[in-house]
Amino acid sequence: MKSLRFILLAFLFGNSLSNYAQEPSRMQEVVDIHDEIMPKMSNLVKLINQLQPKVDSTKTGQKHQQAIKALKASNKSMMTWMQGFGERFTADEMMKGKALNEEKKIWLDEEYKKVKALRKEINSSIKKAEQLLEQ
Repeated sequence: MKSLRFILLAFLFGNSLSNYAQEPSRMQEVVDIHDEIMPKMSNLVKLINQLQPKVDSTKTGQKHQQAIKALKASNKSMMTWMQGFGERFTADEMMKGKALNEEKKIWLDEEYKKVKALRKEINSSIKKAEQLLEQ
């Protein structure tokens, strides 16, 4: 009975370790989100350029101005986030999986929350601008 229990525990432990090894690291998740939204930055500029001629004193023109403001804020948020992230982590930590100390693990959780909010902000500003241009 003891050997059966031991085998079962060993199996469960080994299984959980293999699942853990297959999960992406938190750093990889942050980098993946960055890599997902970075190509959208050129789209922000394109949308601003498309909206700019439509800005005037009308209600619709002011909506275009608000959309431009949101797109510019999204761009600034991305630049600010990247600068802050780069100041907190080395290239080896970001790209090569170098181990993080306890403080940096806490920072990484903070950065994960920030980059998820950033993704939401960028996607939202793009969606609103595209909807305005479709009208």
